[in-house]
Amino acid sequence: MRKAQRRLMITLAAGVVLVGAAALAMTAMRDAMVFFYSPAMVAENPPQAGQRVRVGGLVLDGSVERPARGGANFTITDGAGEIRIAYGGSLPDLFREGQGIVAEGAFSPEGQFTADTVLAKHDESYMPPEVAAALRESGMWHEETGDHSGYGGASGYGDAETEQPS
Repeated sequence: MRKAQRRLMITLAAGVVLVGAAALAMTAMRDAMVFFYSPAMVAENPPQAGQRVRVGGLVLDGSVERPARGGANFTITDGAGEIRIAYGGSLPDLFREGQGIVAEGAFSPEGQFTADTVLAKHDESYMPPEVAAALRESGMWHEETGDHSGYGGASGYGDAETEQPS
């Protein structure tokens, strides 16, 4: 075998190994990926039942129910759609109506979203970028004021319970 042929065989073998490693990495990452959906996106094109997703929006005023068995049921909205969420754990201290949240879980075959994680904002000005973008698209977010159509006060978040960083 000539030197050029040997180099070509080594290069091809390295390419096959590299493609195999990339395929294994992509397969492993596919299970770890969680896609974000706004309520409007779910209404247009719902994810498959059982697929882990994140949904985000503003907690609809008057929608929070706290069953005797614990947890909470509530509805989130982005102004263009709504998602009813069932959550069995304890809600974050900052959770309240009119506030932006992100919930991670899966839809049942009947369309019920069951969350295993609920995340609330961490200060008066934070909102997950995906949620903010969905609210901007629906017209509920006003850039100059941060107002969310009456949800949670003039800024959309501020109230007496919000802690200020020191």
